[in-house]
Amino acid sequence: MRPGKFSDTGQAFPIYITVVGGLLFLAFAYLAVGQAAVNRNGAQTAADAAALAAAQETRDELADVWAENVLDPAKWQAIFEGEVTGIGSPCWRAEELAARNDARVLNCGPQGPLGFTVEVETNKPVGDSIVPGTADKKSRATAHAVIEARCGLPPEDSGDDVLPQLTCEDRDWVLDPDHLVDLPEADDLFDVHLADWEADNE
Repeated sequence: MRPGKFSDTGQAFPIYITVVGGLLFLAFAYLAVGQAAVNRNGAQTAADAAALAAAQETRDELADVWAENVLDPAKWQAIFEGEVTGIGSPCWRAEELAARNDARVLNCGPQGPLGFTVEVETNKPVGDSIVPGTADKKSRATAHAVIEARCGLPPEDSGDDVLPQLTCEDRDWVLDPDHLVDLPEADDLFDVHLADWEADNE
């Protein structure tokens, strides 16, 4: 009986090697997928941060323009809609934030007066893996950020010598033209958030 036992063991050994080899291949494959997913997530994080930074830079400039024109309410609505001139490109802020997240900006530009789209690429590739052609492949991602005014103006005319009450969501700002203190900040006037550009334009 012993020869038969050793014979069965010898036949099972190649099967064992095949199964272990297959499991190792699957493990390396899952590792490669994980590496790619981490790289893509890093790209998306960088794109989100860059788009938000660009929008926030423009929001701050719009707030400065509003403060400069606080005594001219006729201009407020245009400012809240982003219809102003003289505001510089905020893409330098997008480049800063992308670099902090180990990526670089490929494209940066406005989408309408109150939106920005930024595309980035990671600086580091996916790295060595068993998947051919991925070692030098870098991940790309795109993000869109929008600016929305938090404030609305009352329809009635307050008169030439009185500034209209500024209502920003759940807060009312009563502005005295003779004592312009405690003015709303940029984040009181505008909200900045990520958005789906395609969904916004359907």
